[in-house]
Amino acid sequence: MAASAASSFQITIARPSIFSTKRITSFCSTKFGGETQKLSCNRLASSCHVSSIQHFWRSFTSTTQKFQKVVTKAKSEADDSKPASVLPIDLRGKRAFIAGIADDNGYGWAIAKSLAAAGAEILVGTWVPALNIFETSLRRGKFDESRVLPDGSLMEITKVYPLDAVFDSLEDVPEDIKTNKRYAGSSKWTVSEVAESVKEDFGSIDILVHSLANGPEVTKPLLETSRRGYLAAISASSYSYVSLLKHFLPIMNPGGSSISLTYIASERIIPGYGGGMSSAKAALESDTRVLAFEAGRKQKVRVNTISAGPLRSRAAKAIGFIDMMIDYSIANAPLQRELSADEVGNTAAFLASPLASAITGAVIYVDNGLNAMGVGVDSPIFKDLNIPKSTE
Repeated sequence: MAASAASSFQITIARPSIFSTKRITSFCSTKFGGETQKLSCNRLASSCHVSSIQHFWRSFTSTTQKFQKVVTKAKSEADDSKPASVLPIDLRGKRAFIAGIADDNGYGWAIAKSLAAAGAEILVGTWVPALNIFETSLRRGKFDESRVLPDGSLMEITKVYPLDAVFDSLEDVPEDIKTNKRYAGSSKWTVSEVAESVKEDFGSIDILVHSLANGPEVTKPLLETSRRGYLAAISASSYSYVSLLKHFLPIMNPGGSSISLTYIASERIIPGYGGGMSSAKAALESDTRVLAFEAGRKQKVRVNTISAGPLRSRAAKAIGFIDMMIDYSIANAPLQRELSADEVGNTAAFLASPLASAITGAVIYVDNGLNAMGVGVDSPIFKDLNIPKSTE
């Protein structure tokens, strides 16, 4: 979970978008803002309020089309006196563990918010070195505005666990990490230990989300990537998902759902997205299919991955050219608009719900259709072609 700088262009620009009529009643305070409300944290072992996402709008010279608000008609509570008027995404009574939230500015956060709006209880795994900052920011209310759900209540997280998904067990942790001051004060943060802690605290989960990636040499071309850097990207970005599912599957209820995040660089060349990260995403997608078979046969758990378009998250900004990728997507995708983190969150809520009960082993594209394009239509080469353009 050394997941931060190299996360696949999962960039965040968000605001509440899933409809919910029920306030989640867990208590917490996490690091990762709207009306500020006071929350109780005394039930949490690692005190963590979790926030939603701030509105962020950006105008682009590459298009004149305005960003449109996307609202998923999720329904966490129905009126008993009459049938629901919409097809509900109802996750009441479900418990989700989301690995990879370190702030309120990424896809993991948006997924947590969507699941919470649909009624799920939220547990979070946060990278150990980021945990203190995350919790401090939450306690000080820095994320209160982005925690606001569509019904006005605040998204809450029942508990936040320290997690480093690069290590399966304590025996795998090198001495320099064990003695690192950034890990001081935290314990039971390897994958197997976190799974065991969740089992002791709650017994079981229904939803597992992998929202983390890291490649220490992501800015290097593949030909300049070291063996160490390449293997580190694979370990943190793809095998970490195998490990999470391996250790959490025994405590997942039959009919549960597991979701990860991938990127189109797994299939297409994205110059600048290097260090083995494209290889890691390709491995993640291949593993998704195999894990869908194994987890489905063993525990009746569905396994899918979302191929998300570029998003302005803090992690993606570290790659250095995320703004360029967003502009490119707006200019070339079938839908000329900027992607919202909420749209990925909404898709995850759908995949986790009974509405997607027959979907497993799939790569679901949430990228305004950019994956379908074979060429970049903004190239001067195509200037004389009659290419459809937005009329707004």
